Amino acid sequence: MNPAQIPQTKQNSQQTAPAHKPAYEKSRQRIDVNKRRIINGADADVIQLHPMKHTFAWDAYNAANANHWLPTEISMQQDVEQWRSTAVLSEDERKAFKTVLGFFTTADSIAANNIVLAFYRHITSPECRMYLLRQGYEEAIHTHSYQYIVESLGLDGGEIFNMYREVDAIYNKDEFILSFNNGIFDKDFRTGTFEADQKFLENMIVFSLILEGIFFYSSFAVMFGFQRQNKLTGSAEQIQYIMRDESMHLNFGIDMINTIKVEQPELWTPQFVEHVKDLVTKAAKLEYTFAAEVFPRGIFGMNAEAFKQYIEYIADRRLGRIGIAPIFGSTNPFPWMSEAVDLSKEKNFFETRVTEYKTGGTLDW
Repeated sequence: MNPAQIPQTKQNSQQTAPAHKPAYEKSRQRIDVNKRRIINGADADVIQLHPMKHTFAWDAYNAANANHWLPTEISMQQDVEQWRSTAVLSEDERKAFKTVLGFFTTADSIAANNIVLAFYRHITSPECRMYLLRQGYEEAIHTHSYQYIVESLGLDGGEIFNMYREVDAIYNKDEFILSFNNGIFDKDFRTGTFEADQKFLENMIVFSLILEGIFFYSSFAVMFGFQRQNKLTGSAEQIQYIMRDESMHLNFGIDMINTIKVEQPELWTPQFVEHVKDLVTKAAKLEYTFAAEVFPRGIFGMNAEAFKQYIEYIADRRLGRIGIAPIFGSTNPFPWMSEAVDLSKEKNFFETRVTEYKTGGTLDW
């Protein structure tokens, strides 16, 4: 099956909901909360938060604001000293660090483009749009963070930011994700039919569940490996904040997917479920192939087989969050990763830094 192709059903010609009204169409009727939807909702062109239906989005927006951070808050002095030293980091560790950074630079850019060019345009829930505005800003902060690391360590920015063109294992993951943009980014694409709505739901699953929920995680494990060795701790701390943000992005995407399942249950066909399982299987293979190719001798005691097991474990968890049974049955070989980021903790699991930031950021008029 072509990964970009959604299985067709006899329902494909059905109309699920009318497209939302043109911007600012005059009406004296107040908003009916029952007409609010993630997609295909009424009166979505102005962010009118009341009456509010999708409160999970408002909660996520407020949590993200409370967890605000900037990379320049974090000292890179120890990282600079360790990077310049010939005795602290092995060549394998240097290569792993740069490759992980190279993947991150492209992945956050792809995520930002999808928010701006696809999600925001077609999602009709005002409170979801509010969080998407915050999420887009966070992707910019992440890119700022990578640039801050590059500049601090004196790395070759051209090498890091072009790895998606030059490292096959990174290119293959990016190509997989971008293959699902066909149609969604088209200026003439509209939700409102069975085919279009299912295509949009597929895009949401690929970006939220796979890109942010699977493709980041072997790289996160490597960065926390550095931290556990007391190496490049300033860079690792920034990645901790990025992973906290990405965990919230993942949770928000899952909430939207599950809400669409309730609002438009006709989209969640048995064929579509099998399609999702097929996509996650392909994604997991791409991710542990990336780990095996980039870290062929392993790193910090994590070898290729352990990476494979960990990614399968993560993939099963993602499927479970949208009501699909596990397909791998693998256990977690990196229990310390669960300690680093338990996805049930959607906010404030780096409480001290956030508290310090909010205290330091208090305005004195």
